[in-house]
Amino acid sequence: MVDSVVLDPVDLDILRLLQNDARTTYRDLAAQVGVAASTCLDRVARLRRAGVILGHQLRLDPARLGRGLQALLSVQLRPHRREIVGPFVERIRGLPDALALFHLAGPDDYLVHVAVADTADLQRLVLDEFTSRREVARVETRLIFQRWDCGPLLPPAAPGTSGAQGTTGTPGATGTPGAPGAPGAPGAPGAPGTKTGSLPDEPGGVTEK
Repeated sequence: MVDSVVLDPVDLDILRLLQNDARTTYRDLAAQVGVAASTCLDRVARLRRAGVILGHQLRLDPARLGRGLQALLSVQLRPHRREIVGPFVERIRGLPDALALFHLAGPDDYLVHVAVADTADLQRLVLDEFTSRREVARVETRLIFQRWDCGPLLPPAAPGTSGAQGTTGTPGATGTPGAPGAPGAPGAPGAPGTKTGSLPDEPGGVTEK
C-alpha cells in the first residue's frame, strides 16, 4: 500500500485551485493561497516529487471529434490468466475509441469507457474488437446519457470532523453526449482517460502522464 503524504492547509489550497484550473500561473496561485511566488513554486515542485501531482491533462470534447456517443462495456475474459490479460489490456489501450480501462473485482473483469460516432459504430466496435476475440466470454454494453465531474480530490477528513478538508471550489459539472433519444444531454468537454498532452509551463507545466 502506498504511504500517504502529510499536507498542510497551503498544500491543500494549491491542490484545490490547480484541480479547478491547472493553467493557473504561479503568481496567481501564490496570491490566492497567500504565499510568495517562489514559495508556491517550491510547494508545487515538492508535490510533484512526492507523487501527489502526477501530471496535467488536455481535455478534449469527443463530440467535436465526431464521437457523439459514449458507452461503458463490461467485459469477461476466459481464461483470466496473465498471458491473456496482458495482451488484452495493451490492445484495448491502443484503440482510438477507448477513453479509459478499469480492471475490476467481481463478475466482470474489465470496464471499458468508449466514445464512438453512433450506435452503428458502437455495434461495429463490440463485434469486431470484443466478441470476435476468443478470450472474450461476454460483453455487456451500457450507454451513457450524461456525466458530471466531481471533486476536487483531497485527503479524507480527520477523525471527529465533518466532510473532506477544504472542499470548496468544486469543478463545474459537465455533460456527456446523450444516446439517441436522450433529452437535453450536452456535449462533454472531456472524459476520464482522454488522450493527454503537456500544457504551457505554468504550475501546470508538468509533463503528460
